[in-house]
Amino acid sequence: MLKDKFPDFPLILSPMEAITNKPFRKICKRYGADVLITEFISSDALMREVEQSVVKMSFEEMEHPIGIQIFGNNEDSLTLATKIAERENPDFIDINWGCPVRKIAGKGCGSGILNDIPKMIRLTETVVKATNLPVTVKTRLGYSEDSKNIVEIAERLQDVGIQALSIHGRTRSQMYKGVADWTLIAEVKNNPYMKIPIFGNGDINSAEKAIEYKNRYGVDGILIGRATIGNPFIFRQIKDLLNGETPSEITIAEKVEVCKEHFEGLIELRGEKNAIFEMRKNYSGYFKGLADFKPFRLKLVNSLNKNEILDILKNILDYYSVAR
Repeated sequence: MLKDKFPDFPLILSPMEAITNKPFRKICKRYGADVLITEFISSDALMREVEQSVVKMSFEEMEHPIGIQIFGNNEDSLTLATKIAERENPDFIDINWGCPVRKIAGKGCGSGILNDIPKMIRLTETVVKATNLPVTVKTRLGYSEDSKNIVEIAERLQDVGIQALSIHGRTRSQMYKGVADWTLIAEVKNNPYMKIPIFGNGDINSAEKAIEYKNRYGVDGILIGRATIGNPFIFRQIKDLLNGETPSEITIAEKVEVCKEHFEGLIELRGEKNAIFEMRKNYSGYFKGLADFKPFRLKLVNSLNKNEILDILKNILDYYSVAR
């Protein structure tokens, strides 16, 4: 059972494309993430054995418990993708019924499936029947403002055998705009019919907010997504509060060291050129709040050379380590 693999109130690294790769997952694990999930993987790509998608499934022993997340919109590809993912021995299979991006949702995948709930339920049951592993789902409140039917959806997903449900507190139409509505997530959690864990997602951008939402909405765990970008430290800070301690202060030396580790891990995984481009979205998070950081950030995002980037990181450490 999935419940046996998770601690009480797990902190979960929410899957994000080109973010929750192996190097970053390992760092988040070290800082206190209880559950990891891979980047989402196309079932059609797995069926065609596309190398990039196969690589996304790989993980190390220290990453357990970990789920492989898949998406698709037909029974054959989802069934085969599930069986392929099962060979990697993850702790669970997660179905992405939540991605709002047009190129995914527009094809009836991700949150696009929220326009066809019977198909969503049928495809979910297909995955459940295709594996002996626990199956979980990540989805949204509904497709649009006038179709927030997550309470009914949750019941039907539980009926076909999923073992946990993660809910992002926005509709597909909202994308990432506006404020996440956790009241409907709480309504699902407080529904006496629901027996599986309900995890909340959306707008958790600080350790304090994580604890506030835990107490206010009573969810069984929390997923943290965008707030982890360049900030894996948030997991340790939440754990500090859960333990009744003051959230840890992250030193500039630690930020630089972890940023460097992240970059070098990406080079090993994706090669130097790809790593340089993929790392750019992380710098603002790692060094958020530093005064006069803009010149350093511009140098980091414009550099095309590994050694130059490492030198810039050293210069950042030197500059901000001096009492100012």
